[in-house]
Amino acid sequence: MMGRRKISFFNETKLRIWNKLSSWQNKLFLSGGREVLIKAVAQAVPAYAMSVFKLPASICEDIQKAITRFW
Repeated sequence: MMGRRKISFFNETKLRIWNKLSSWQNKLFLSGGREVLIKAVAQAVPAYAMSVFKLPASICEDIQKAITRFW
């Protein structure tokens, strides 16, 4: 079904997470607030895609890097 276009297929998911994290970047949150945001939104966005498809390692690494930069 997806073949070689797997990375471009999941790129939209990565961009959605990046947009949400970058919109929160300028706001001041305590560490507990950041943890709640990451758990509630950033980790929930790719949950459906990850339950149906096996995400490429590069996409998982990019999502992890974005979360780490936000934290």
